Amino acid sequence: MTSIESVTLEVPDPAAATAFYAAAFGLGPRLRVRASDTSTTGFRGFTLSLIVSQPSTVSSLIDTALEAGATPLKPVNKSIWGYGGVVQAPDGAIWKVATSAKKDTGPATRAVEKIVLLMAATDVAASKRFYVDQGLTVGKSFGKYVEFAMPSSPVKLGLYGRRALAKDAGVDPDGSGSHRLAIGSNAGPFTDPDGFTWEAA
Repeated sequence: MTSIESVTLEVPDPAAATAFYAAAFGLGPRLRVRASDTSTTGFRGFTLSLIVSQPSTVSSLIDTALEAGATPLKPVNKSIWGYGGVVQAPDGAIWKVATSAKKDTGPATRAVEKIVLLMAATDVAASKRFYVDQGLTVGKSFGKYVEFAMPSSPVKLGLYGRRALAKDAGVDPDGSGSHRLAIGSNAGPFTDPDGFTWEAA
């Protein structure tokens, strides 16, 4: 069974990024950083989502991210699907924090139930076929969205059309250069059709 053990963000200042993520989210070994000065502009083609149990936990994580230096992209609010908000870390990575719950059922916690990596695909159908060939199993697929079935994986994976993913994140879809992201998995190493790099975990 394919599993993503961690994601590595390539950042200009690893010490600053490590301090930010410890203060903002506290994700432990699932998130790593390393130094890189590779060129990148605009939207880097991915978002990371933290799925939590209730609205107060969303607010707690978004608030600590903003206090640690994140930039708000979409303010926390209610919608038909639940409650959430989007921020951009100082290193440029985009983070969504969300819950499908409409009401709190207990005191706020800092617990993250799922981390989901959503990657923009130029051709979602072609990228889906590529990942199936790499041994991944499709869990859900509709339109320009694909979610892979990874029940025991510390980080979940999905594909989305670039414009749709950028709209969901609240940013312009234009961008070029490096994704500044490496995926640590038992499926690697390989590089997908959109240039996302997988490494052996």
